[in-house]
Amino acid sequence: MSFSASVTRRDRKRRLATGEVVLQTRFVVNFREPRTGKRKQLFFERQRDAIAMRDSLVASVATDSYAEVHTSLTVAGAVEYWLENRRSEVKKGTWNSYRQAVGYIVGPLLVGTKLERHVYARTGRRPEDAEFIDMLGNRPIADLTTADIRNWHRTLTSHVSSYTANVAKKFLRAALALAAEDFQLRVPPMPSRLGRGRVKTKKSILSPEQVGLLLAAAQRDEHKGVYYAFPFLTGVRPSEQLALLWEDIDLANGVIFIRRMQEMDGSITNLTKTAAGTREIPISPLLKEMLLRWRPVCPGEQGEPWRVFPRLGRLRPGREAKGGGALSYANFRNSYWRPAFAALGLPYVTPHSARHAFISTLQAGGIEVGLVAKLAGHANVTVTLGHYTQAVRGGEAAIEVLEETYARGRTAVEARTPSAPLVHQTEHDAHS
Repeated sequence: MSFSASVTRRDRKRRLATGEVVLQTRFVVNFREPRTGKRKQLFFERQRDAIAMRDSLVASVATDSYAEVHTSLTVAGAVEYWLENRRSEVKKGTWNSYRQAVGYIVGPLLVGTKLERHVYARTGRRPEDAEFIDMLGNRPIADLTTADIRNWHRTLTSHVSSYTANVAKKFLRAALALAAEDFQLRVPPMPSRLGRGRVKTKKSILSPEQVGLLLAAAQRDEHKGVYYAFPFLTGVRPSEQLALLWEDIDLANGVIFIRRMQEMDGSITNLTKTAAGTREIPISPLLKEMLLRWRPVCPGEQGEPWRVFPRLGRLRPGREAKGGGALSYANFRNSYWRPAFAALGLPYVTPHSARHAFISTLQAGGIEVGLVAKLAGHANVTVTLGHYTQAVRGGEAAIEVLEETYARGRTAVEARTPSAPLVHQTEHDAHS
């Protein structure tokens, strides 16, 4: 079979934070892998590098030395190849965050303040008398050593932060692994003992008793109770909750299908944060009861998807609220979430903290980490706990543990607190 390789130019429009639209150009080497026939693409910032790779490919196949051709693949090329492979697997916002992070791998690194680096990354504007440090981008993978990676990590830690260096190292590891698999390259081992990363402050979470108090109040809160109870009972991300449509909820079979996310502008994207984010969550009896009460009165907006958690609009006694549109995260937090904690005298925690409470409660209840990770939509169980445990039960068992734990909290609270309706102050929802 004859072999050919071509170089094409790919221009993509990119909107900067300033609103300016710039053209991003990449030169792509297109060919089919001689042994497998699979279509391959290599990406380069400079045309001459792409042409050199094309010529090297053609010559290596002609001289039967193809196995050694990819010695000229650079770290930048491997990173670009990894990014393109990830594009269809994650949502746009996540992919853009990857794009920004790998800039610390490819370089060059601007020596300056965090703000100066941020402005340079978004706009390409160099400060006067700017100093730059080369990163690993132009280094051929064949010449890359473990010592090179260690020195790069040390430089990045010194000029930026250990946290940023560790995140960049994680992406570098993934890019090198893909290059090794797809191009039969030998890549260096990642260095060990690089020092501890940033010590993360543990998120504050409510105790089961406090969650029980909140859920008891939510049952009495006709309009907004289900809004702040839902994340404690499902462990969803705020963007997943706000994107939920009624067609995603199967009340008959007791299952919620998580398959969308809400963007910052209120639009819905039919893609979750990661592939693992697409999942099914069993509905507890308490949540089913709340959803059955909420569905008949949930407002809808003509021409819009029927959202489970829409913007309610102005709530006035004796008058129907005019809502149904997208509810922004800021509006949800300030007008639906925060007032519930203030009314009950509970310590304030973020909506994302409810997700942590969900995960922690299941783990404390003895649910194996593999199942907890599955329900939480974690791509890797190390995110959930740090080690792997095989999930051997169905999700219903986990939800039973959650419900029983919160029920004990509610029982303890109700035994010493008279039942009273929770009434929010009438207020106008903030603009989305």
